[in-house]
Amino acid sequence: MRTPVKFGVALGNFESYPNVPDTQQLIRFAQRAEELNYESVWVWDHILLGVDPCFPIIDSLTLLAALAATTQKVKLGIGVLVLPLRNPVTLVKQLTSIDHISNGRLTLGVASGWYKREFDAVGVDFHQRGKIMDLYLDIMNHLLTEDWVTGEFGPYNLRDARMFPKAVQSPRPPLLIGGYVDRVLKRAGVRGDGWLTYFYTPNDFATDWRKVCTFAEEAGRDPSTLTSCNQIPIVVGPRSKVEGPMNEWLNTEWDFAKWSKSTPDSAIMGTPGECLEQIQAHVDAGVDRIIFVPYRYEMEQIQAIAREVIPLLKSS
Repeated sequence: MRTPVKFGVALGNFESYPNVPDTQQLIRFAQRAEELNYESVWVWDHILLGVDPCFPIIDSLTLLAALAATTQKVKLGIGVLVLPLRNPVTLVKQLTSIDHISNGRLTLGVASGWYKREFDAVGVDFHQRGKIMDLYLDIMNHLLTEDWVTGEFGPYNLRDARMFPKAVQSPRPPLLIGGYVDRVLKRAGVRGDGWLTYFYTPNDFATDWRKVCTFAEEAGRDPSTLTSCNQIPIVVGPRSKVEGPMNEWLNTEWDFAKWSKSTPDSAIMGTPGECLEQIQAHVDAGVDRIIFVPYRYEMEQIQAIAREVIPLLKSS
């Protein structure tokens, strides 16, 4: 029997300049999401994003540490961390520390990245990002799950490395792989605990999730042990009133890679009953966790979703 679908919500830790994210408001948003019984809250990750306009962004790991200390039960996720931009050894220390502060509530989504300007600024070879990511996944897995690690991993020379304390979660926090192309879907099926994607329609999600499961089977893994997640924009209200503002927001403050299936057409819009029908299509497509991206991160929206939409899903 399929496990009930989980519902999370994304936080707006980036803004369009000249606006700057309000850290105290982000904390209150997460606390309110916890009060409303969302299963998880999710933050975005970039170091540099955009030029004109640029997008001021609060560091994902720093913010999760703050949320770990100011919430009690809601799970904390990164959707997704641009892994090649981080030192993998330092990153493991940060992740295990956050998992301890939160008492085992961390879920990590990682991806190889897409923004070349950001890689150039950090001094990481953009064209080698896939290889770098696989190397870092190796290093992280060793350090997270083994007591003693010895080996040379590219420039990282580990000699009797002991990364303690281990994470609260055993053998490590859940690791989701984000991305769109087939080599990434294979990475999710073979190396991750699941797949996390962004603004997918139900049909496209079902197509690529089947690929992830096939890659897992070919590697001798049981696809039923993997988790599928989709981040979906949503606005609750009379469609005649909300559709225009939602489309304007999606087409001015969001990026949709030409090589991906991410699209503003994935947006859920309308009355609670209309939203129910649209969300059910995602559930039927095989999504295990839906991460709502509420219109402009309005508090009224996360309350409407929790009070008027999710109960309909649970009773349907």
